[in-house]
Amino acid sequence: MKVFVSGATGFIGIQLVKRLVKEGHEVHALFRSESKANLIRHPGVKLCKGDILDHESLDHAMAGCEEAYHTAAFAGVWSKDPELVFRLNVDGAINVIEAAGRQGVRRVVLTSTAGILGPSAHEAVHELSPDPESFFTDYEASKFQLEKKLLGRTDTDPEVVIVNPTRVYGPGYLSESNGVTKMIKQYVEGKWRLIPGKGKSSGNYVFVEDVVKGHLLAMHKGRPGERYVLGGENISYNQLFEFVREASGVRKKLFKIPLWIMLAAAGIMKGISKISGCPPLIVPNLVRKINHNWIVSSEKAIRELGYQPINALTGIQLTVKWILNSKP
Repeated sequence: MKVFVSGATGFIGIQLVKRLVKEGHEVHALFRSESKANLIRHPGVKLCKGDILDHESLDHAMAGCEEAYHTAAFAGVWSKDPELVFRLNVDGAINVIEAAGRQGVRRVVLTSTAGILGPSAHEAVHELSPDPESFFTDYEASKFQLEKKLLGRTDTDPEVVIVNPTRVYGPGYLSESNGVTKMIKQYVEGKWRLIPGKGKSSGNYVFVEDVVKGHLLAMHKGRPGERYVLGGENISYNQLFEFVREASGVRKKLFKIPLWIMLAAAGIMKGISKISGCPPLIVPNLVRKINHNWIVSSEKAIRELGYQPINALTGIQLTVKWILNSKP
């Protein structure tokens, strides 16, 4: 079967392309960067240079495909042009869906984020949790806007199913979307020594291979117009690094940085970025986000799709093993 993948050179996209090829599909991979295209160069991959804002390149890349995965997005925490985030994440996604309709694609699985569910209070958030009043990043706000256009639509052509990964980590391309793995790698190498706040705030961490499997399950079993959280285990920063220590044998001392210091530093970095145009390492709203718990439930995906994520310790062990084996 011919399958289209946008964002094919991103962290999730690369792993998805590899899995689809392994299963015998011919992948039509949309890419923008020639250098990144080398990451997915394979006899089973048809490389299609283009852009999700360009209708002609989408039609060309999707011709003959029966299924499509839309993983492309602007996922950064800051943009010099905030409107670009919405053009890419909302307009770009709609372009993909409309092109799929023109080319006779049966179904599109669209990658969103669990961040749009908002932080958790007394219980885990899930697909039916009340919408948050505001968002910490334009990325989350744009994905929320997109979902409002798509959720509940069951009579569309093509069918659209949304998946909402949590904090994805694991072996693969160390892009901005793979920030958790970059942090683990830096700790193992002795370059990361910080814990935000007291390290007690919790988040949900999901292994990249589970996210890929979740996409395939959504394609074959998901209900049109529905969304499915693809998460792993809910753990704190302290637990995360304890698992990294156990997996790596590295036991470097970590320094807990008060959030007010991080907030001040982030404000300065953001101010510099407005002048220089270079992305900051962290922005104030991301620091504020760290101060909340992000406990998430994947029960719907487990129940309806047969989704079965591995636990955090196992995933981190596999990730650390990959990091150690990847050293020059």
